[in-house]
Amino acid sequence: MMIENIEKNTTTQTSMHLPVMESFYTIQGEGFYQGHAAYFIRLGGCDVGCVWCDVKDSWDIDAHPKFSIDQIVAKALEEVGGDPKNIIAVITGGEPLMHPLDALTDALHQVGFQTNIETSGAHPLSGHFDWICLSPKKFKFALPDVIQAANELKVIIFNKSDFAWAEKYAAEVNPACKLYIQPEWSKRAEMLPLMIDYVKSNPQWEICLQIHKYMDIP
Repeated sequence: MMIENIEKNTTTQTSMHLPVMESFYTIQGEGFYQGHAAYFIRLGGCDVGCVWCDVKDSWDIDAHPKFSIDQIVAKALEEVGGDPKNIIAVITGGEPLMHPLDALTDALHQVGFQTNIETSGAHPLSGHFDWICLSPKKFKFALPDVIQAANELKVIIFNKSDFAWAEKYAAEVNPACKLYIQPEWSKRAEMLPLMIDYVKSNPQWEICLQIHKYMDIP
């Protein structure tokens, strides 16, 4: 590739703007990295439309201000106190894969963050991630490339039929992928006893709880 083309591509990447609903430093409350220090970047835009979504304000891609990659990373460094060592940067949504994420993940890596993503897998994979959490939804199916790349499968249990839905995806992910079932928050009292019995009978699965909600933190 010609040098001028490389420079042009670099400029395009760094000048990219992404819609950010919110970003904040907290504790990861779910999945494999539960309990770890985490900086969340919640991007606007979602076309999956889960009826029980607890961040429906994220759906409208045009409702959120757009920030450059440099602005997003600078705010992340400021929020975590300047040293991102041992801190994961979690890109979530909405549905974050509606956006090209290579420039953002590269910039986060350059300053020392580990990059994680939480996605339904309904859009092609972009970005360079250290950990991919796939949470597939019935409203828009996950794509094969995301399914195969997933480090973690997290299936929300809203009703009894979701156990079969979980097994469908467990058969498609790579053998090293961690398997989690998580109760939908409003149905946790009803679903947790069923989930406990299920994991006892199917110990390849683990139960995942939203501990940030129990701790009353974002």
